[in-house]
Amino acid sequence: MRIIDVEQGSQAWLDARVGVLTASTFDMVITPKTGKPSAQASKLAYQTLAEEVLGRALEDASSGFMQRGTEMEEEARRWYEFEREVEVARVGLIVRDDGKVGCSPDGLVGEDGGLEIKCPSAAVHLGYLLGGVADEYRCQLQGSLWVTERDWWDFLSYCPGFPPVLVRIARDEDFIGKLATCVDEVLATIETHRATLRDMGLLQESSLTLSEALAQARAA
Repeated sequence: MRIIDVEQGSQAWLDARVGVLTASTFDMVITPKTGKPSAQASKLAYQTLAEEVLGRALEDASSGFMQRGTEMEEEARRWYEFEREVEVARVGLIVRDDGKVGCSPDGLVGEDGGLEIKCPSAAVHLGYLLGGVADEYRCQLQGSLWVTERDWWDFLSYCPGFPPVLVRIARDEDFIGKLATCVDEVLATIETHRATLRDMGLLQESSLTLSEALAQARAA
């Protein structure tokens, strides 16, 4: 496991994620309720390869992440630190040693935990308050636990005007095992397609993503 020191939401962060399967996309790898491969796995493989061919992220630093209410997220993080009496460590991108799989936590807590913050609409937050946290984040949370090798992850939904929703998620080794298998299948598919793209002249034999290049440099 390695931490790439880039600011989340920056262009450097987007560049570091090129060619990396991240926890935020794991719901395209595995179906949370069944633990079986997702029908969207092929789409994710194509997206990943398209970024490698172009040498850049398919989104830019002004879209997506930067529009999600950074100030509110920081307020939520301060609330969490006060509530739990802890300090949250900010990190950029965490990847496996091979640089192929990673996650971008909203924070690391101590030696064993992590934090995922959502600042949804009032209606979505109310749903969490009344009905609990949906399965939709299971892949991301368990994936983050897998990548970081930590024991628990706190999910925080924060919406002004409502009580925060804070739930601690423990490691699910059975699900993580199934996730790892599905991720390996997607990586194998990507590698097969890479060979075809090299034959077409769209990728060079030596083409490496930033995370893979850093992994090789670290191993040298």
